[in-house]
Amino acid sequence: MKCYFLRHGIADREEWSGPDFERPLTAEGREKMAREAKAIEALDLELDLIVTSPLTRAKQTAQIVADRLNARDRLIVDERVGLDFDATDVAKIVREHTDAEAIMFVGHEPSFSATVSRLIGGGRVDFKKGALACVEVPNRIGLAGALLWLLPPKVLAPRR
Repeated sequence: MKCYFLRHGIADREEWSGPDFERPLTAEGREKMAREAKAIEALDLELDLIVTSPLTRAKQTAQIVADRLNARDRLIVDERVGLDFDATDVAKIVREHTDAEAIMFVGHEPSFSATVSRLIGGGRVDFKKGALACVEVPNRIGLAGALLWLLPPKVLAPRR
């Protein structure tokens, strides 16, 4: 199976005064994510499920992608994909959705880098805002995988 990891888009820390949980994407973040969603559509990932963090910026990112892919019916919010997300959470979610062969997780740093690193047996992984990685996991039991690719946002949504 393939697990995709999409870090949320640009969310402004300096202008936002509310709770971090509710911090939204900026206008630039929404626009850039819309361009990324178009690139993700062209990749034809054949997603069975999009699982997002409950934090506003991740949910907004997931909704933009799901809308572009006509996949709102395959979008679920799962608290485990929040700030403390790890490989154990990936394993639990994957095992709960045994029919899924391609799952996209939408979440945060630094948990995404640490999770992908653990899944692939080590190494440094750097997720910029809007980066997308693909990890192939041949065995759902051990969840040991191989990093097939990591696309930075400047590849998915180049400047116009």
